[in-house]
Amino acid sequence: MFYFLSQKLLDWSAGTPWADRLSFLRLFHYITFRSAGAAITALLLSWWLGPKVILWLKRLKFGQDYVDKAEEGGGLGARVLSKKGTPTMGGILIIVVLNFTTLFWAAWNPLIELTLLAVLVLTGLGFYDDYAKITQQCGGGAKAHVKIWVQVVVAVFVAFYLWNLPMNSIQLQLVNNKAVMVGHHNLVSTLMVPFYKYPIRIGAIAGIGLTALAIIGSSNAVNLTDGLDGLAIGCTLIVSIVFLVLTYLAGNAKIAAYLEIPYVPGAGELTVFCAAMIGAGLGFLWFNCHPAQVFMGDTGSLALGGALGLIAVLIHQPLVLVIAGGVFVMEAVSVILQRGWFRYTKKKYGTGRRIFLMAPIHHHFEKKGWYESQVVMRFYILCVLFAVVALSTLKIR
Repeated sequence: MFYFLSQKLLDWSAGTPWADRLSFLRLFHYITFRSAGAAITALLLSWWLGPKVILWLKRLKFGQDYVDKAEEGGGLGARVLSKKGTPTMGGILIIVVLNFTTLFWAAWNPLIELTLLAVLVLTGLGFYDDYAKITQQCGGGAKAHVKIWVQVVVAVFVAFYLWNLPMNSIQLQLVNNKAVMVGHHNLVSTLMVPFYKYPIRIGAIAGIGLTALAIIGSSNAVNLTDGLDGLAIGCTLIVSIVFLVLTYLAGNAKIAAYLEIPYVPGAGELTVFCAAMIGAGLGFLWFNCHPAQVFMGDTGSLALGGALGLIAVLIHQPLVLVIAGGVFVMEAVSVILQRGWFRYTKKKYGTGRRIFLMAPIHHHFEKKGWYESQVVMRFYILCVLFAVVALSTLKIR
C-alpha cells in the first residue's frame, strides 16, 4: 500500500513545485527500505499487541488446560515449570501482524497474494486444531486425516496454479555487465539442486509432487518442533533470514545473473514478506521465550511452516529449505523413525521398541536431563550452522 501510494504521489507531483519536496518518496521503490520498514513495523506492532492478545486469550480461556504430552509421558526431570494453563493460539498475533505489515509495505503481486492466501488457509486449519484441543481438554485436536487433506488441497492448488503460469523464472547471464536472458523455467517443473550450478527439469508430475511435499512437509515439521518455549519461533526466524537473502537475490536480475541462479520476477517482494515474518517472530519470541507467556499453537506453526515451504518453491529452492531447516528435518525424521520402528518391532516381537527416549527429538534430550533452555539454545546453534551451509550453496557449486 505504501509503495502504490508513494507512486501515485510521485506521478501526481511530476512537473510541479511539489516534485522536489516529495522526492524522498522514491525510497519506497527500494525493496531494502521497505523490508526494513516491514521488519520494524511488525516488531513494534507485536510488542504493542502482544499483552492485549495474551489477555484476550486468557479471558476466552483459550489456555492449555490439558497436560502437555511431554509431561504426560513422564521423566522430564529437568523441566521445572509445567506448561498447563498457558494461553495458546498465540499464532494469531504473528499472522495478524505478518499479514497487516506485508499488505502495507509490499508491492502486491501474484507471488505475495498466493503466499498470503496459503498462510490464511493454514492459519484457519491450525485455529480449528487448537480449538478442538481446548474444547476436548485432552490435547487430541483435529483428526490427523482432516489436517493432512486440507494441507494437500492447499499444496496441490499452489502447484497447479504455478504450473499453469506460462513463465515463472528467467535464466540470465552477464554479458558486458548486462543481464541477458538465455532461457526460462517453470517453477514447478524445474529444480535447483544445492551445490550444483544448472537447473534440472523434473517434469510436471514430479514437480507437483515436490511442491506439495515441500509445503506439507515444512508445515508439519515446524508444527512438530513447537514443543519447547521459543524453539519453533526461534528456528523459524533463523530460516526466515536465509530466505530473506535468497528472495532478494532471486528478485534482482543482475545479482541472479552473476550468481547464475534463476531470476524470478516479483520475488523481491517476498523479501518484504520474510522481513515482516522476522519482525513478527521477534516480537512473538519476546513473549514466548522461557518461561512462555503464550504459545503459538498450531495456529502459528502450521502457517509459518507452510509459508517457508511455499517461499522455497517460489524461488526454485525447496532442497535448500531442507538444509536451512535442518532442525525441522531432525524433528520430523525423529518422529517418523520412532513411530515406524515402534510399529515394526511390535508387529515382529509383540512389544514395541523405541529408538529415542521420546519423540520429537527435543523431548529425547529433555529426558536425558537437559534443561529446556539448554535444548532450545543448542538447537538454535545447530540452526545457525544449517543456515550458513544453506547460504554457502550460492557460491559452492
